[in-house]
Amino acid sequence: MTDEARDVDLLRIELGVIWRLDDRGRLPGPETMVIGAASDGLTAAVAGHVPDDLATRLLSLITGAALPPPGVPPGVLADCRELLGGERVKVTGGPSYLVVPPLQADVTAEVLRSDSAEHVRLVRSLPRPASWEEDEWGRLTSLSAGTPWAMVADDGQVVSICHSARLTPAGAEAGTWTSPAYRGRGHAAATTSAWAAQFSGIHLFSSTSADNHSSQRVARRLGLRPLGWIWHLTT
Repeated sequence: MTDEARDVDLLRIELGVIWRLDDRGRLPGPETMVIGAASDGLTAAVAGHVPDDLATRLLSLITGAALPPPGVPPGVLADCRELLGGERVKVTGGPSYLVVPPLQADVTAEVLRSDSAEHVRLVRSLPRPASWEEDEWGRLTSLSAGTPWAMVADDGQVVSICHSARLTPAGAEAGTWTSPAYRGRGHAAATTSAWAAQFSGIHLFSSTSADNHSSQRVARRLGLRPLGWIWHLTT
């Protein structure tokens, strides 16, 4: 996909990819509200359980609200938080990036891909990483969920993964994991590059939390274009 769309429109697409908004544009949860802040606008979605009149009021606050500098909470966020319950509402956030292949990872490690039958057989022969649940790993290696994916293996074990954490007809959200012992070697960049290369015709995204500096370094290493920040309000 090209990146000709406005950043705020791309953030809106990403919200739909991550949360699979319903036909009213509502969130399934657990967040009560999410706000996407780009340099050219704000977008938001409210959970389905929020009363319609309150949802309308919250979304009306977003329309025309002042745009914040990158990474700074929009002023309207405090107003929305107050309407949703004040101090008991937890607020978190982090940057979002547009992934536009081809990406250059500049890493020599061999990357295993889900579009290769040989690579899939090899991954199935390796032990499940301890941090992955058995059923989740089974779905990933059986190609019933999380595909496309890309992995790096070393010393008889999978040490880095980028998979499709969310996938819709409109786009895909990257989900990355690297074994702590193998971090800082460029494996996350290599798997993200190989993951992105398996797509055509949809928008690709990567988002993370404000304190996940490792993921932010991977984004910079790959030259991903920042779209803005996504703020989560959870009651």
